[in-house]
Amino acid sequence: MIYELLYPLSHEFGWASALNVLRYTPFRAIMATITAMLMSFLVAPWFIQKLRGKQISQIIREEGPASHFSKRGTPTMGGSLILVSILVPTVLWADVHNVFVIATAAVTAGYGLVGFIDDRLKIAGSNTRGLPGRYKLLGQFTIAGFAMAYLFLNEPELPAGWVSLRTRLAIPFVAFDKHPIEIPLLLYILFAVLVVVFMSNAVNLTDGLDGLAIGPVMISAGTYLVWAYVAGSVLFGRPIAAYLDIAGIPEMAELSVYAAAVIGSGMGFLWYNTYPAQVFMGDVGSLALGGGLGMLAVLTKTELLSAILCGVFVVEAVSVIAQVTSYRLFKKRVFLMAPIHHHYEKKGWPEPRIIVRFWIISILLALVSLSSLKLR
Repeated sequence: MIYELLYPLSHEFGWASALNVLRYTPFRAIMATITAMLMSFLVAPWFIQKLRGKQISQIIREEGPASHFSKRGTPTMGGSLILVSILVPTVLWADVHNVFVIATAAVTAGYGLVGFIDDRLKIAGSNTRGLPGRYKLLGQFTIAGFAMAYLFLNEPELPAGWVSLRTRLAIPFVAFDKHPIEIPLLLYILFAVLVVVFMSNAVNLTDGLDGLAIGPVMISAGTYLVWAYVAGSVLFGRPIAAYLDIAGIPEMAELSVYAAAVIGSGMGFLWYNTYPAQVFMGDVGSLALGGGLGMLAVLTKTELLSAILCGVFVVEAVSVIAQVTSYRLFKKRVFLMAPIHHHYEKKGWPEPRIIVRFWIISILLALVSLSSLKLR
């Protein structure tokens, strides 16, 4: 909104020439980070107090680790604040006509709504069941399906560069143009939907300890910020994406503003979510953040690379799948408890140790992912 309203003035009035700085994506990304961080940080005390007043508190699973019973009564649904702190700065500082920004913001908001309904049902029923899994998945698939139909089938409104590369799969550490892999359009749409839904649920499963999910979310968002900016930028008259041999078009750069808002919102929220947490994000936050990361992966053509970058989330989700599958087939458990962070709790690891080590692993995976920009 600020970009849309003020940047045109830089061409019309001499006194407004300073507004020309708005044309630069890094500046707007920085401002989105600051805006999101201040919104999240400054509003959080009031918001937490309101949650306490309405007795919107975390429901603890009886079969969970015993150490979690002390968390009973901690306000939840703090992800509502994260959601607002992402969307408002994105609207303020990004190009709101960019189809990538529109779709990513829409999925984030839609998944946040699904999570909100889930959280409200848990609180109303005073149990951990919430929204039945089949309805939750139906909502996620429907929202992602509409987004992908808009991004893959709505050709008149799509950037020309995107139409030419939308069904090409990028292989990590392999040159994009030299080794093209084309996938049928409808099959690619299904694949993209699965990426978004999987990532959303993977982040949701990771959100089980204080600050455990938001740290890797910010690290992943920071990596996507760099990737989106590089993929959409031009240096000395030549697209950087062409030089690095990665998928890229100018419109991708605008996603870095959204990613910056995720980082800023996460930093403000982490101040209150760090161990011992004063507030939890709930499904309204984790599903929305995961959906946003999934959209960033699809729109920067890093779907396969995201398995490395978001490895912490992937391992958390796979640990649940393995546990459930093993128990149903063989009546045996692979882990002491799933997701895997609970396994380490059962082994006696202190909660802060698990959190920080998962963050460290996430940073390492982000560096490996960024190294693929040159190693190809």
